[in-house]
Parts: sequence; structure tokens; C-alpha cells
Amino acid sequence: MSFVQEFREFAIKGNVIDLAVGVIIGGAFGKIVDSVVKDLIMPVVGLVFGKLDFSNLFIPLGAVPEGIAPSLTAYRDAGVPVFAYGSFITIALNFLILAFIIFLMIKQINRIKREAPAAPEVQAEPAEEVVLLREIRDSLKK
Repeated sequence: MSFVQEFREFAIKGNVIDLAVGVIIGGAFGKIVDSVVKDLIMPVVGLVFGKLDFSNLFIPLGAVPEGIAPSLTAYRDAGVPVFAYGSFITIALNFLILAFIIFLMIKQINRIKREAPAAPEVQAEPAEEVVLLREIRDSLKK
């Protein structure tokens, strides 16, 4: 079998295709969750804590050149090292929400699997020796 044929077999297997679909859907789902966190949740959290832009919370760790606007983007563009804890909190919250949603999805999938009716058991044919022994037993009873 040639290298190309082996690769083709590998690439066409169901698991690889399932994985590719999962990665694509996961990427799109990640963008949705990111938008929920960034556009819906973090503004409310920022309002509660009195900050308008929660992701812009940071502490400059180096000397700040004069004339630079005090924003995370401006400091990063100027090469000032920053401790961007607001961005970290946003990403951590994003992760927690995503993990919670996946937990709920898996929980529902497991519930649906448990509720599926069990297939009726098919009784296996007895071995030939068992059938012969039963015939002998039945003939002795007569």
C-alpha cells in the first residue's frame, strides 16, 4: 500500500471527519460564547464593579513614556509591560461559561441515552451438546 493510499484511508475514516466537524463547530461555538461574555455579561459585571470597560483593567509594570494615552492598547503598542488582569478575568469567565454549557450539553445527552428503550434480548441458540442432553433426558422421562 502506498503512502498516498494510507493517508487517504486515514483521512476518510469517520473519526477524522467527526473530529474536523467538531473543531469547526467548536470554533463557531467558541465565538458565540466569547460574544456572550464580552458583549452581554462583562458590561453587567463592569457596571456592578463601577468600571465601564472591564477588559481594560491593567497595571503598567514599566516606565510609561509621556504623551501616551492610558489604555491597554496604547501601552502595549508603546512596548510597556502590563499586568492585564481584566483581560485575564474576561477570558477566565469565558472559559467557565463554555465549560458550564458543555457540562449541561453532556448531561442532557447522557439523560437521553439512559431514556432510550433497551433492545429486547435475543436468546442464543443452545449448543448442540445441550440439545442432545435435553433429548436424552426427555426420552428417559417417558
